[in-house]
Amino acid sequence: MTTRRPEDRPYFFDAGLRFDNDVCASCGRCCTGEPGTVFMNRATAERIATFLKMDCDVFLERYAYPFRTGHSLKEKENGDCILYENGRCTIYPVRPTQCRTYPFWPESVRSEAAWKRTAKACPGVGKGRLYSREEILKLVGETIEDDR
Repeated sequence: MTTRRPEDRPYFFDAGLRFDNDVCASCGRCCTGEPGTVFMNRATAERIATFLKMDCDVFLERYAYPFRTGHSLKEKENGDCILYENGRCTIYPVRPTQCRTYPFWPESVRSEAAWKRTAKACPGVGKGRLYSREEILKLVGETIEDDR
């Protein structure tokens, strides 16, 4: 029996999906409100700490908590990301992989229905540039790899 590799399987997004990064840079809906886990491995934490001009251990103590094999960003009492200020992500250029690859997360591209649910929450979905099947699979893979 031959096992199909993920890149060989048909997906609902074989013709691509649209997403507008310009909307992503300004919306903030995925950074606010509901609580969640924003996973960071050590390399990501070090990159963010360097961007913030602070020691990595100080950054982790102030802005994160241990989670699995890495850390997760803390949240404010209202559920907003601790690094979301004045309607913007304060670390946008170096944000964690999970943030950078949204909305191309495994759970969002699992099915057309899941993508439509994501579109209801994210005004950038369905607009802007067309991401190819290959690009989508690469982003999903980055999300999964960084979560290990």
